[in-house]
Amino acid sequence: MRPAAARSHFSIVDRFGDAVAMTTSVQGAFGSQLMVGGFILNNQLTDFEYVPEVDGKPVANRIEGGKRPLSSMSPTMVLDERGRLRLVVGSPGGTRIIGFVAQSIVGVLDWQLDVQQAVAAPHFLAEGPIELEEDTAVTAHEAALEALGHNVAVTNLNSGLHAIAIEYPRRGRVLEGGVDPRREGAALGD
Repeated sequence: MRPAAARSHFSIVDRFGDAVAMTTSVQGAFGSQLMVGGFILNNQLTDFEYVPEVDGKPVANRIEGGKRPLSSMSPTMVLDERGRLRLVVGSPGGTRIIGFVAQSIVGVLDWQLDVQQAVAAPHFLAEGPIELEEDTAVTAHEAALEALGHNVAVTNLNSGLHAIAIEYPRRGRVLEGGVDPRREGAALGD
């Protein structure tokens, strides 16, 4: 079994409108516990496939020089139709990151949720079985999904979304932060 990754995410927009969405992973707590050039080094190769061949054929994500690790980290910036920054978002969460980020984007842009509502919304994912976040309203759909033939798992879906939504009223710009209540974090600004 592979160790759990120590992933983090932050979203930042400064007073000039410059932005960053950054997701990082160093595996175990503080990775290798070695720092080089201001960066903590990873201590695992868990984003590579350990078995180099299957049925005599090379595995695409095998450990090999010059390769980049497989990753589902999805720090995202969304622009509006005029090219203005509209949303900065990302999350830790392993292979579930893509679903967490996509759901929050849909929440803000399509469902018209404010950014805090979007990052706090109950999760539902379809990465294998249909996963419904335990102790939330989405579990009410378990029986209906199973009746349709889906394999359903009700589970802890501990994301860690951090997002900033940007609105453009007649003058200026309004930023609103959202922090996933499932993990630590804070939305700060002045």
